Amino acid sequence: MASARLTTHSRQQALDALEASSAPSEELDVLVIGGGVTGAGIALDAATRGLSTGIVESQDWASGTSSRSSKLVHGGLRYLQMLDFNLVHEALTERDLLLKTIAPHLVKPVAFLYPLEHRVWERAYVGTGIAMYDTLASLASGKRALPLHRHVSKRGMERKFPDLAHDAAIGAVQYWDATVDDARLVTTLVRTAASYGAHAASRTQVVELTKGATGTVNGAVVVDLETGREITVRARSVINATGVWTEDTEALSGDEGGLKVLASKGIHIVVPRERIKGQVGLILQTEKSVLFVIPWSRYWVIGTTDTPWEQELTHPVATSADIDYVIEHANAVLAKPLTREDVIGTWAGLRPLLQPGTKEGTSSSKVSREHTVASPTPGLTVIAGGKLTTYRVMAEDAVDFAIGQRASALPSITDQIPLAGAVGLKAVQRQARTWAHRYGWTTQMVDHLLHRYGSNLREIVELCQQDPSLAKTLEATDAYLRAEILYAATHEGAVHLEDILLHRTRINYEVPDRGVSALQEIADLVAPELGWDEGRKTQEIESYTARAAAEDAAEKEPDDASAERTRLDAPDIAPFKPLRTN
Repeated sequence: MASARLTTHSRQQALDALEASSAPSEELDVLVIGGGVTGAGIALDAATRGLSTGIVESQDWASGTSSRSSKLVHGGLRYLQMLDFNLVHEALTERDLLLKTIAPHLVKPVAFLYPLEHRVWERAYVGTGIAMYDTLASLASGKRALPLHRHVSKRGMERKFPDLAHDAAIGAVQYWDATVDDARLVTTLVRTAASYGAHAASRTQVVELTKGATGTVNGAVVVDLETGREITVRARSVINATGVWTEDTEALSGDEGGLKVLASKGIHIVVPRERIKGQVGLILQTEKSVLFVIPWSRYWVIGTTDTPWEQELTHPVATSADIDYVIEHANAVLAKPLTREDVIGTWAGLRPLLQPGTKEGTSSSKVSREHTVASPTPGLTVIAGGKLTTYRVMAEDAVDFAIGQRASALPSITDQIPLAGAVGLKAVQRQARTWAHRYGWTTQMVDHLLHRYGSNLREIVELCQQDPSLAKTLEATDAYLRAEILYAATHEGAVHLEDILLHRTRINYEVPDRGVSALQEIADLVAPELGWDEGRKTQEIESYTARAAAEDAAEKEPDDASAERTRLDAPDIAPFKPLRTN
């Protein structure tokens, strides 16, 4: 099946279809609220069951938690310490399914070292835990997706990670997990759902959950934030998958019941690859959380933290204290200590932690990440908790719950549905050699393209055939082709410059100036596709520049409250605000 193109035109078509649902004969089976990984997974699950499906997101796809994670597809070693064997087994099963079937182009294996400080008891303790991790993964059907763990001597550890301090460990255990570009996973899920008929509209905010005569939720009123257009959508089932915004969305129904979600902030820093000599990743225990040092493309990702968040939910940022915390804990094991000058980028995200009761007095680091599905009012299904790795299981559970008895006749089949770019991957991997020779792409660039697009790399090549200048890299950064920037608008639903720099690429935190020097070239590339005149291009450039400056300033603040005040100085790019928020 050809991958659906997400464009400004397809977005308008989706809005038209949502508006048409107000007619009884056009009523949707499922309306999904929330365009993160869970909502996108729900849309794909519902659409592949043959259900008429709509999905709306008030910002860009993956703009919340789902673009701000540790970018790991893993079982979660820390949950073994909590004896949460079911969650770990479920996550490892999903990890292997993603690697083998669903998204082998997006999800890639990565080896980690778990350094050992004590010679005898710790090697036995950690080795037993990681052996159990491997055993739980082996319970999944089929051939193992990743190698088994193995013990590493101090000399072997130093070969694999030369910049590990000599006195930091007496050896290590090496095990395997996987990485993923989380935002690209979400965009790919949305494209795949659209390929199966889902109506997908970003920048579309729900302002009211509507009810029928019996008090059952039967749809929503949404506002297109690009034009101010207000639309009433009718659906037999409405599913709230809004993560840390769960309670805000529940409140739109006018009822008091529902799930309670606590927001916990985690931040990551980005350091150039050449700054740390190492072939594998590291996992370290801290007093508050787990610290990962993850090899990724041309840099290292280091994080995370786990702190309560009490500020506005849309724009969390890393504070000076957050950055210093991560650097301090990384330096505890690095032979060449990092400094603030080594940090070229950061991001901060909010984990949606499900609460059994009130939020007051609850330590977010001790809350289980398992998900829950509930119906606070008839017609409305709410799902919260969970983790990125288990998005598919969460989606299946949410749709099963929402459609009730119909689920037995329409079971989920997403474990058999490859995402856009997975079908034909091996053939395109071979063809890529010819394209690399034709356009002068390095091996590193080809690997980058295959990892991002899989078999959809053919669509990038088609753009380059139409205009050979698109096969060249951006002037401001050689990490991305000009064709990739245009592709974000022609195929991946980008509406604003920030969509491209934060979610279709990672330029925002891959270069020290957050991509400001590339803005003019990027704007010139996408303006014809997005219908921008010179005035609109200037507005987009100024908006993103102000955002970048505000984020830079926020990173110098000592605490969340101060950082938020600084960050909110940046203008909102949406030309229209919701007309009402009852």
